[in-house]
Amino acid sequence: MMEMTANGVAAQVDAPATDDRPALPVLYRDEWLAVVDKPAGLMVHDSALARGETDFAADRLREQFGRPVFLIHRLDRATSGCLLLAFDRDTASLLGHAVMANGLRKDYLAVCRGWPEEEFVVDHPLDGGPGKPQKKPAVTGFARLATVELALPSAGFPTSRYALLQVRPQTGRFRQIRRHLKHVSHHLIGDSSHGDGRHNRAFRMLGIHRMLLHAQRLAFTHPVTGVACDTVAPLDAEFTKALSLFDPA
Repeated sequence: MMEMTANGVAAQVDAPATDDRPALPVLYRDEWLAVVDKPAGLMVHDSALARGETDFAADRLREQFGRPVFLIHRLDRATSGCLLLAFDRDTASLLGHAVMANGLRKDYLAVCRGWPEEEFVVDHPLDGGPGKPQKKPAVTGFARLATVELALPSAGFPTSRYALLQVRPQTGRFRQIRRHLKHVSHHLIGDSSHGDGRHNRAFRMLGIHRMLLHAQRLAFTHPVTGVACDTVAPLDAEFTKALSLFDPA
């Protein structure tokens, strides 16, 4: 478990386990809120998309911390990384206002097909998902960090091109990053709903079976203390393996 020191640097402390399920790594914790590292494959909470699933991050965290938790934002099941929660309604409300005011900096890492331009913004309205047809503004900024061309035949070409992206969503719509990448035909690798099956299969042949989207960094001003909090979630083994495909430079 990690706790934040006075200068905003995270420090390691112990985290309890929850029955037979592993504890979620804690990147930051104090009496009002916490940031945890959600693994890929774990649903955040029960929803219409759960389809019989019984293991949820929200339930694990209530057991792990031994107190109520209020999730401030969500991550898709297949996405890993920083997840923010509060321990009381007042703090949750303050953080909610910060989210609405774009006061949380959220940086993601993603791997997509193709070589997009070095920097680009997708401004494309999105609906709210199943049962929520109304479209709302959705804006995502992208920066290309690295590229690679692999000897993987695709669509009549002898090779396939991929890019590592830093992603900064300015809004928080349903599957926003995934859908925006599809909108510009730079599909997210490993995305079974909005991606490209040919490239997903190619990465599975390389031993990479997860969706390559990771909420790497979450930075915000603490709503109670005013301290600047800046947390970083480490990459898991499969994402690290995907990263090794790119030029180290």
